[in-house]
Amino acid sequence: LKAGTHPDHLQDQGEHIFTYSLLPHGGDFVEGDVVREAFALNEPMQVVKGRSRLSYNSFLTFDNDQVELDAVKKSEDGKYIAVRFHEFAGSRQTVTVKPGFAWKAWTECDLRERPSGRVTEEEIREAMEAVDPELLEIMKKAMINIREYHQMQVQHSWFDSRPDGTILGQKVTALESVGVYVPGGKAAYPSSVLMNIIPAEVAGVKRIVMVTPPEKDGKVNPVTLTAAYLAGATEVYKVGGAQAVAALAFGTESIPRVNKIVGPGNIFVALAKKAVYGHVSIDSIAGPSEILVLADETANPRFVAADLLSQAEHDELASAILVTTSRELAEKVSQQVERFMEQLSRKEILEKSLENFGYILVAGSMEEAIDTANAIASEHLEIVTRNPFEVMTKIQNAGAIFIGEYSSEPLGDYFAGPNHVLPTNGTAKFFSPLGVDDFIKKSSIIYYSKEALEPVHKDIIAFAQAEHLTAHANSIRVRFQEDV
Repeated sequence: LKAGTHPDHLQDQGEHIFTYSLLPHGGDFVEGDVVREAFALNEPMQVVKGRSRLSYNSFLTFDNDQVELDAVKKSEDGKYIAVRFHEFAGSRQTVTVKPGFAWKAWTECDLRERPSGRVTEEEIREAMEAVDPELLEIMKKAMINIREYHQMQVQHSWFDSRPDGTILGQKVTALESVGVYVPGGKAAYPSSVLMNIIPAEVAGVKRIVMVTPPEKDGKVNPVTLTAAYLAGATEVYKVGGAQAVAALAFGTESIPRVNKIVGPGNIFVALAKKAVYGHVSIDSIAGPSEILVLADETANPRFVAADLLSQAEHDELASAILVTTSRELAEKVSQQVERFMEQLSRKEILEKSLENFGYILVAGSMEEAIDTANAIASEHLEIVTRNPFEVMTKIQNAGAIFIGEYSSEPLGDYFAGPNHVLPTNGTAKFFSPLGVDDFIKKSSIIYYSKEALEPVHKDIIAFAQAEHLTAHANSIRVRFQEDV
């Protein structure tokens, strides 16, 4: 098969596997070169091996960074597909492929079958079987706690009927559809899957769509997929990155749009969520993880050091801060941090995190320490003092508050029940943790009978006229005029 080959020159090669790619110099195709991915009129041809380089809406991707797709056309009789592309250097090539041949060569599938990227029931069963039974039971226990906590957040519609015929109220309605973004890669975070999906399910959302990038074998991490199934996801699609956010916000042929997008991601996912806000709702733009420990001389320095490092290990930008009234405790915690660092696996990340955003602050009084904590407004706040509940009453700004030395932050991450999706970057001053409220909307209910409206209608007319909105005033006035 050569660049620019006329379709009449193509011959069906039967079941023999041929794969091709564009040579860096723009020359002829040679048997054995690999085309990484091909699409025929938006119908994916899955490839034997390799990876995709171009964006998700490309028709053809080559194993050559100097190639860019130009056009794809189908002949009138539907027998051939012409793919035109050009190298960045400027030369153009055209390859015409007989669909039947191309499809058989790469996948031996029917060209009319269009993979949608949606996870199948068979894939879910395979994932469930692949998960460690012990981990499965742990996730089920955590789910019970998470669901019970969020069920306490459920709001109900209410109505207030008055003797004069007035009925006022509030109608609470679950969102129709929600998209949940879940990061892919080597690490799996089933706890984030549970924390994002369960509140939506408790709220009554009918369509919960999870999107996540697949692994190299084209499958979703089995732990992630199992968590999604258990939590109540109704659809799962194998797509990630900014393009997954765009698909959820605007819809595609295979992924209908949703009303809201939640879930963490890298900087590209975060910026994509910010870009589509207004077309859909989003939860928040999440920043690096944060912990602040508020402690006095009664705190255990080993516990405090361990808790600070539990958040510092997330990434180099994570923040770990101790605010204490005890200089002795500050020195002991610093020593314990150094000891733990030698034992923990993510030492390099821990060192950079503490170097960038690790602090031990000594306050002159508990009031000063509390004021400092409120000013920082940390994502996670641990209170380890002689009277932690008394201190808690003075805290105004924190995403989640952990009280006492046995309420360490990882307890909230995985098991306690409250949501671990929390405001960061000081936004705890005006944002709240993810919860059932994020998946509902409220409508005001107003009913006035004629008898209820009549005593106040002149007041409304006067108010409207004061704002020079005569049509508003007229809308009330006509109800008490003789028919003209």
